[in-house]
Amino acid sequence: MASTATGDLLRRRAARLPRVTLAHLPTPLEELPRLAAHLGGPRIFIKRDDCTGLAFGGNKTRHNEFLLGEALAQGADLVVWGAGVQSNNCRQTAAACAKLGLAIHLVLACGHSGTELQGNLLLDHIAGASYEFVDAPLGPELDRVMAERAEQFRAAGRTVYVQSRALWGRAAVSYVLAMAELDEQLRERQVSPAAVYVSATGATGAGLVLGAAHLATADLVRSVLPIRWPWDEAASIAELANQAAELLGLPPDLSAAQVRVDGGHVGPGYGQASPEGMAALALAARLEGIFLDPAYTAKAMAALIADIRAGRYTSDQAVVFVHTGGTPALFAYRGDVESLIPRIFHAPPGA
Repeated sequence: MASTATGDLLRRRAARLPRVTLAHLPTPLEELPRLAAHLGGPRIFIKRDDCTGLAFGGNKTRHNEFLLGEALAQGADLVVWGAGVQSNNCRQTAAACAKLGLAIHLVLACGHSGTELQGNLLLDHIAGASYEFVDAPLGPELDRVMAERAEQFRAAGRTVYVQSRALWGRAAVSYVLAMAELDEQLRERQVSPAAVYVSATGATGAGLVLGAAHLATADLVRSVLPIRWPWDEAASIAELANQAAELLGLPPDLSAAQVRVDGGHVGPGYGQASPEGMAALALAARLEGIFLDPAYTAKAMAALIADIRAGRYTSDQAVVFVHTGGTPALFAYRGDVESLIPRIFHAPPGA
């Protein structure tokens, strides 16, 4: 990966921002030789951000080092957060708040998920989050409900830090550093990847793109969308990347044309399992012992597998898959596992 900046420079710039320590870093980089051999394509490496440590790991733990660092710097005593019922974001944020001594209230959009105390919701409950279920869909409507709850808590005397899109540029800084971390690991192995795949629509993808723009080339990153938003996703990722650039004292000149998004693997909808995603999930588990989640990482892996099978990469190339976590949600998808992943039978001799 040709360098136009250094990881040390990016880390020095990030060190100016409020931050708390939550993640186990650096996360491992592993090769997946059995999956690569099965697909007959390039070498495949996996960046194990499911191993960030806190509450079964995931990408939001990196985000929260900067977001909750800012919350504490502002004197917050309550965090208002929200997403879907099986949100990996909420699970990691609830655990981070417990670790930091912050109260948290979750506003959870039901969507297509039930409210059974299972998967991520079970972990929210155990971690001590208060939570409510609402009918508002993800996006601007849920954001409005969270803003209303924050105002109600403020009126009661609480100092509130509330989730909003305005925060995601700060969260993206964490994935600029993740890209610097990945760049160093790849250099140690003398690997120059043809692409980096990640399930992302926001801060994670934006940070990786910005980091790649300064360490290699922005279009190295392929952001596989788990949801379709009613706006231009590439432009949105570029906007968040430029917000992160300003925080880091870098030129905010990333354009939407430099952002590669793939919206072809959302499947039936956000949070709903797709046959291709579940097939990818089974392949990763049965060939490499790597567990993905149906809503995010399985669909990103499905995109990578589809591109390899389409001949996008040659066998002498390499690609990287960023595992952003989410495995606790698997336990809420039992029906999809039973219907979409075939059971294996090993009959005894003579049976």
